[in-house]
Amino acid sequence: MSKRFVLFPLILFLFLFCGSASFAEGKYDPDSRELQLQDMLLLTLLPYMESQLEQTYASLLTVSPTLYPYLIKVQSVDRISGFRTFSFFLTLEATPMVGPHIAAGKDRFIFKISPHHVTVVHYKHLKDPVLSDFPPNYADMVKNQPLGTRKWGKALLVN
Repeated sequence: MSKRFVLFPLILFLFLFCGSASFAEGKYDPDSRELQLQDMLLLTLLPYMESQLEQTYASLLTVSPTLYPYLIKVQSVDRISGFRTFSFFLTLEATPMVGPHIAAGKDRFIFKISPHHVTVVHYKHLKDPVLSDFPPNYADMVKNQPLGTRKWGKALLVN
């Protein structure tokens, strides 16, 4: 009788959990040459973007946000003067982070890239940090928030 109680759950466990493969099946995109070049371009533009974000978020956050290349989306790439010319307009949308990957807003950059110059043609801050996106122990990173009006149900104590 006790063998049945042990054998049945064991067979059920093996049937449910050991029957499928443990690796991801299906198609996946390998590290293509195009993706490698895009990532190198983003790494080159990252210092321009971070300096602009540091200025913008100084009045919004108590810390400077971090910008990770994998959170930058290429919106468009346009050649300025036609085929095989080497001046481009590049539009990027970035999500800066603070702390343990807490989204601090959204920003759009338009770069003009030519053989001898990289310039930020246009910058637009799209979204401010939202206090409710921050965990309670990181809420003090957001500036200009009235004390005692946090959205977690409890007021903060003021010493």
